Parts: sequence; structure tokens; C-alpha cells
Amino acid sequence: MARPLPGMPGAGPGVTKPLPDRVTLLGIRHHGPGSARMVRAALDVVRPQLVLVEGPPDADALIEHVGELIPPVALLLHDAADPADAAFWPFARFSPEWQALTWGARHNVDVRFADLPAGISLSREKTDDVDRVVVDPLGVLAEAAGFDDPERWWEDVVEHSSAEPTQLAAAVAEAMTALREEFADTVDERTLQREAWMRQVLRKALTEYDGPIVVVCGAWHVPALRELPAAKADADLLKGLPKRKIAGSWVPWSHGRLAATSGYGAGVASPGWYAHLWEYPTDTIPRWMARTSHVLREEGLPASTASAVEAVRLADTLAALRGRPSPGLSEVSEAALAVLCGGDDVGLRIVHEKLVVGEELGQVGEGVPRSPLATDLERLQKKLRLPASATEKNMRLDLRREIDRGRSRLLRQLHVLHVRWGEPDETSTLGTFAEAWTVRWDPGLAVAVAAAARHGATVEGAAEHVLVERAKSAETVAHAAEVLQEAVACELVGAVAAARAALDRCAAAATDALELLQALPALAATVRYGSVRGTDPELLRAAMHGLLARGSAGLPLACYGIDDDTAEVALSTLDKAHEAVILAADDDHSAGWWDALHRLVRTEPSAHGLPTGRATRLLWEDDRLDTEAVAIRMQRAVSTFGTGTSFVAGFLRGSAVRLAADPRLLGLVDEWLTGLPNEAFEDALPLLRRAISNFSAPERRTLAERVAQGGGPAVLIADDGDPERTARLVEFVRGLYEGARV
Repeated sequence: MARPLPGMPGAGPGVTKPLPDRVTLLGIRHHGPGSARMVRAALDVVRPQLVLVEGPPDADALIEHVGELIPPVALLLHDAADPADAAFWPFARFSPEWQALTWGARHNVDVRFADLPAGISLSREKTDDVDRVVVDPLGVLAEAAGFDDPERWWEDVVEHSSAEPTQLAAAVAEAMTALREEFADTVDERTLQREAWMRQVLRKALTEYDGPIVVVCGAWHVPALRELPAAKADADLLKGLPKRKIAGSWVPWSHGRLAATSGYGAGVASPGWYAHLWEYPTDTIPRWMARTSHVLREEGLPASTASAVEAVRLADTLAALRGRPSPGLSEVSEAALAVLCGGDDVGLRIVHEKLVVGEELGQVGEGVPRSPLATDLERLQKKLRLPASATEKNMRLDLRREIDRGRSRLLRQLHVLHVRWGEPDETSTLGTFAEAWTVRWDPGLAVAVAAAARHGATVEGAAEHVLVERAKSAETVAHAAEVLQEAVACELVGAVAAARAALDRCAAAATDALELLQALPALAATVRYGSVRGTDPELLRAAMHGLLARGSAGLPLACYGIDDDTAEVALSTLDKAHEAVILAADDDHSAGWWDALHRLVRTEPSAHGLPTGRATRLLWEDDRLDTEAVAIRMQRAVSTFGTGTSFVAGFLRGSAVRLAADPRLLGLVDEWLTGLPNEAFEDALPLLRRAISNFSAPERRTLAERVAQGGGPAVLIADDGDPERTARLVEFVRGLYEGARV
């Protein structure tokens, strides 16, 4: 019998009691196929009355639904009052815990979870410091056995073991007991509390059942369960722990989420490989190479049957040379790289993504408890033929088709609820009736769905509730306009009305012209596409025109006496407002906007140069100012350094095409730039670099060629006698050209 472990609560002479022989401890590796086989075989031998599985007891009521699940799945448990505060407990087909759960369901045997409740662990995560790092038991044992890889050691010793299951479990327990004795001072408080709770559950089970009991838990915990200290010692260790009311359900999970790279603490690096080991205990390697060949051929890469056979032989040879009982993932991958991929790791990366990790997504039956909102979402997914998939998919939606319009409406309503199942592609214009989306269901979105359930029982009702509340709390015109834009896109009548009222309220209180103009982009998009969503665009157009008229009237004054940071805001606002006017304003109100730009230009140099220069550029590009008038204003602006730099920077923002084609304006910039004193030139460069940063590569190239041909800085064709300034100008122009090439 093992002696009490140092550091165990109550350890000491006469305090602990031996665990009854009718209790079998199965120490496992989480998500290990070999451990899963050991558990299933041991359960068949022991035939217990009760199975205790490492997991949160808060979820005991959900165990009865195991038969309605197709793994990978996860327990989602969350604070009943704050569903966003949640945690997952994932299970795959090859998880030993899953095999224990399903064995109990098949044999009508009671199964319970035995670990610290989620109500405690979620509270601990908010209040505790990070626990001390516990020794890696597999790493220590692997090193002692001469292995440099703990995963490989476990595979060879446990995953591929042919030992009798209970004997294998006893051997694992002995090894872990020795480690716990040696590294007792490294065990953190959280682990001790978890094990104290496990023992409490075990004590209760021993009083309720008189037959065999099996405990399935992480191998590291087995030594702490082989002896039972006084119950009071465990109670004292657990005393005072915070606890919250917990709710939850089963949710689909994926192999990608199970992978260690996803951030899941007990994850494995190769869930797809482990699933293969579980599904094909015989002919493992030939079947794997056949699947590898199939994946490569799907990607247009050559992978013949003969090559697959040769890859199997190479994997077996590598395993034999390394003294392994059978090829592991490393041997299989090396053989595939050498034979099937021809030494090119591109193909191997594809195999790793699609097979070694994989993106298998589990399923949850209709009878499993879930929130009304989650049920409604599943109904809509079926109705709109838009199933959840862990594989990314690009979709183009034609809003003239009812089903596509419904899909867009659902995705946008989910966005409002922070369930980002799909992302709209707004990088290209597809027309009034078309949208592009990228959709991919991340199992972690289940938390967002759970959190959104507090807003309503349906997706539509919850989204409308959120938007109405946002409209009520809107404090700026731009914020109200954004809410209105979302409400129209979501086709929520109540939210549209609330947002329209918020817009009127905020507009009535607004006195800043820039604030009024900042609302135009969202309103313009709403006016432009509102009719597609069943909203009368004229009601929205009237609101937009009212804001445009007031913003236009105050624009020149808003650009007076402002600092550089405010000027950047003014320039950005002016640009976006201009795009909105072009997109959705009628001719009468557009005329008012152009008049505002003219008035702003005429106020130079009283107004800040950035918005003034940009207004000048917009008028010139629309042929409302001719080149001569622009040249006069630029000459006046650049006559002094103070306003010249900002004016030129504002003027240069945008496209370079017309600027490069007009030698007179380019010459004015040339004269001003080459005439700057040394310090002034250095001060001007940041603004100028920022101004040209949005030029496209072809535009930069064209402009640089004009400069190189003599249409730019005269310093390139005539040295003015100042070598230092000449060198800086040459470097500036060279940088412009190189930037174009990049």
C-alpha cells in the first residue's frame, strides 16, 4: 500500500484510510486513444455500479444526453447571471472520459462527474493569482526512459501497450505516485483543492453504492486518491471557496479547437491523427497513407498508390530503426514528406491542416437542453440552408432572392449580438443587390450565443432589443446614424424607429458641424441600400439632407483656429462626407455642399491648411476650380512655411493621377519643396509622406517618373550649391520611387 503523500491534507500516522479494493483508479492522459482503449477495456472487466469521471459536478444533469451527441462536443457551463463568463470541457471520440460516459450510457450504469464544480472554478479564475507551474509528469518519465519527447514516450508505453488494462492502470499509478512523492512541493493549491473535492465525491459514492466503482481521472491525480485522509481535512481545504449558480449545455466542438495551438489547456497537437488511431487500431499506417494521398490529389498534387505503399514501408523502417513498437506521427510525417511530397513541405502542411489537425465538427441532438435563442438559431440555419461548418466558406448573396436576403439578415442580426459567424467583405463594390460574406462557425461562438440569450428568445427579438437600447443611449449624431444603419440592414422595424428618433434627438442638440457631417457616411449607405431592405429611403434621405445642410453651413467655421490633431479629424470627416454626398445626396443639397467647399477655400489662410488643401483638391478634380485658380491658391499658401506644408499635404491626399498629369501644379510643389530651409524640410517630410501614403503603386510610379524626367524637384537637374539639402531631396524622391516599386 502506498504511504500518504507529502503535502496531502491530513497526511500523518493513523489519519488516512486505505481505498477499498472495490474502487479502481484509472489514471489517463486526456484525449489519449490508448488511454481511451484502456478505460473501455477496464470497464468491461470491472463492470462497475458507478463510474466517476473527472469533470464539473454542475454538469451531472447533462450526462443523460450523451447518447444524443456526436463528438467532438463540449460541455459549456456559464454563470447563470452572466452567460459571457463561461468555460468549456471538450470531449472527442478518443477521449478516455468520453468512452467512460458512453460506456455508462450503453450499460445503464450511473456516471457522475468528480472534480471542482464550475461554480467554484469560474469564481477562482476571477479572483486568484496564476497557480504555480506543476511539474510535467510525462516529461520526467520520458526523460528517465531516454526519450526527448514526452508525447512519443506516452505513445510507445501506453498508447501502443498490449498489457491487461487494470495492470496497465496500476503501473501508471505507481509511476505517478513516485513522481508525486518526489515533487510534492510543486503541487499548487488549486490542484490540492480539486483532489480534495474528488475525494469528497468518492466518500459519498462509497456510502451510496456497495458494488464496484471506477474513477477515471488524469494520471497525475491518481496518487492523491489512493488514500483517504480524514473528511474534515478535505472540508477545511475547501472551506470558504466562492461559488456561483451555473447553467449550461452541450455544444458542438471541433478538432481545430481541440488542438493545443488553439489555446485549450489540455489540448493535443494532433487531434486528427488521434481520431485515426482510435478509428483504425489495425491497418493504421496503410489507411493513413491512403488518406494522405487522397488529400494531396484533391489539391492537384501527384500521389500515386505505389508511392503510398512505399511511404508505409519507410515509416515502418524508421520505427524499427528507432526501436519503436510501431510508427508514430513523426515517422509517418517524415515518410510522407520524403515519398509522397517529394521533399516539399507545402504538401505536408496541407496534410497537417486537413488530416493531422482536421476540422471535424460535432453535433448535438435536438433533445439536448439549450436556450430558446440557440434553438431559434438552429431553426433559422435549417430554414435558410446555412449549416454551421468549421470550414471557411465564401458566399455571394443576391438580395433579390428571398433566401439570400434572409441569410444576410441573419448574419447581420448575429453581428449585433456579437456572434460573428460571418464577416462581410466590404473591400469591393458588388452593386446594390449583392453582398459577399466569409462564414466559418467557431465552436467558441457558443459562448456568444449563450450570452445573447439574455436579450431575447429569438435572434430577431434579441437583436432588436440590443439596437433599441443602443439607440436610447446614443449621445452623438454619428452613433445614432450607425445604429440606424444596422437596424435597416437587420430589417428590424422597431429598431429603425428607435434609431430614427435617436438621430433627431442627437441632431437637435448638436452644434458642431464636424459632428453633424460624421453621421453622413452611415446615413448615405442606409439611403443607398435601404429600399433593398424594405425601408422607405425617402424618410432617411430627409434626415440626411437636414444634417448635410447644417454641417455644410458650419464647415468653414469648424476649420478655423484648430490644432493639427483636430485638423486631421476635419480632413477625414470632409473626405467621408464628400463620398456620402456623391453616393446619396440629390442635386439641390449637393450644390450646398460644393458651396461649403468654395467658402472653405476662400477662407485660406485663416482656416487650417489640411482641410483647406483637401477642399481645393476636390473642387479641382470636379472641374469646379480650374488649374489657374488652384495654382494661385497654392502659390499663396506655400508662400509661407507655416500654412504651406499642411495645405500641400491636404492637397496631395487622394489620387496622384491628375497631379502627375499637370506639370504646372507639380512644378509649384517642386519650387516650394526645393526652396524650404533645411530644418523646415525635415519638419515637412512626415506630413508629405503621410499625404502620399495612399497613392497606389502605379500612381507612385507615374509620379516618380515625372520627377525623374524633370517634372519635379529642380535639385535633380541643377545643384543649388547645398550638398546636404541636395542629398536629402534625392533620398526623398528615391524613396518615393522605391515605395512605388514595392
